[in-house]
Order: sequence, then structure tokens, then C-alpha cells
Amino acid sequence: MPRNRNTFSFSSLAAWRRRALTAAVHRGWRWVQETGSVTAERPGALRFRSIGEGTRLAFPQGTVFGEQWIELGACCIIGEQVTLSAGMLPGLDLGPDPVVTLADGVVLGRGSHVVADAPISIGANTFCGPYVYLTSTNHSYDDPHEPIGRQWPRSAPVEIGPGCWLGTGAVVLPGARIGRNVVVAAGAVVRGDVPDHAVVAGAPARVVRRWDAEHGWQPPLRTPPPVPIPEHVTAAQLAALAAWEGR
Repeated sequence: MPRNRNTFSFSSLAAWRRRALTAAVHRGWRWVQETGSVTAERPGALRFRSIGEGTRLAFPQGTVFGEQWIELGACCIIGEQVTLSAGMLPGLDLGPDPVVTLADGVVLGRGSHVVADAPISIGANTFCGPYVYLTSTNHSYDDPHEPIGRQWPRSAPVEIGPGCWLGTGAVVLPGARIGRNVVVAAGAVVRGDVPDHAVVAGAPARVVRRWDAEHGWQPPLRTPPPVPIPEHVTAAQLAALAAWEGR
């Protein structure tokens, strides 16, 4: 039986309209993302203590609280829905020094949280995957008769050295001090001190591999030799790759 031409035309027109509407929505969303992102030149309503050139907070932003005690270095990439929080309560004077400090080139993946009452510092070119949680505050449970959420929390500074990589879902607890060029495996829970050039995994995290100048990596790496970075790849492109991996 021949197809009804009117039905065919109507179906084609409806499909074209859906495609056009989809394309328009995607163009509109890209415009919203670009316009809603926060940079040093376009801070919007946020008033950070400082924000370096080339740094961008993707839209939509997560909770940003106490930004006058937050310092962001240059060329940082803050993914969508990232929480940056300094202090527990509104109206508190946290003093003259910064509480959250991101050095140049830090990447925080989508949905990550930096929650600080005591200082948290992240070294240059440290990359965090999605949903990483960094906090300098933890609940107290000393009084067995009082709800834990109503007991005053304990705080201790957190330091993360330069050049680290924190995998998806990693958690860094109060008082942690992570050295330089450390790999924190996905889902690891870090407390205490982590030496330079180490790989840590588990909950609580423990050192599973370490490098030293005399013996190299111990235990030895089982992966193929690293692929050199192509000469034409720029630092900005590497940062964009890190942001894409942490989206």
C-alpha cells in the first residue's frame, strides 16, 4: 500500500523540528555555561581573596562559602558543582590569613568538595578527579549522650604537595600531609603523613609503591614505559585534558 504523502511530510517536519529544537537547546546551554563561568575578569557575585589569571570555575558552580578566605592561583580549573567552603558558620571572622589556598594549575574535578575550617593548601599542578573530598574538619563523638552532629567538631590543617594526582572519590581527612608527586588511588581515605613520590591506596590509605633515587620504583612498575608528551602539545592543552578527565 503506498505511504500517505501527508503523513510522511508531517512526520518529516516533526523530526526536523525536534532536531532543530535539540540543536538550539545545546547551543543555549553552551552559552549559559560560558556566560555563567567565573574568572578573574568575570567574578560575578563571588569575591574571592584572590583569583589568578586564566583560572575558571565552570558553570554551574557548587556551594562557594567564605570566599574572602579563599585564594585561587593562576590557570586553575574548577569543574562543575565543586564546593569551596571556608568556615562553618556565616558571620565568623576567620582572621587575616587565607583558609583555602590553591596554587597555580590546580584542577578540581566535577562534584569535588573542599571543606575547610582549619587551613587547606593544595600545591601547584595537583590534579583531582571527580568527587574528591578534602576536609580539615571532622565530627567529634566524645560524649556518648549527645548527638554527634551537635558536638563541636575537631579541625586540623591539611597540606597537599605539588604535582599530585588524586583519583576519583578519594578522601583526605583532617591533619593529612601529602608530599609531592603522590598518587592517591581512587576511593582511598588518607590520614596522617604521606611521603614524596609514593602511591597510596585503601581505607585507611597505605603506601603500596614508592620511588627513591637509588632503586627507582619499588615494587617495580608493571606498566609499559611512559609515552613522551608530543612536542606540539602545550601546557594549556594538558590542563584542558586534565579538566576533561575530571569532568
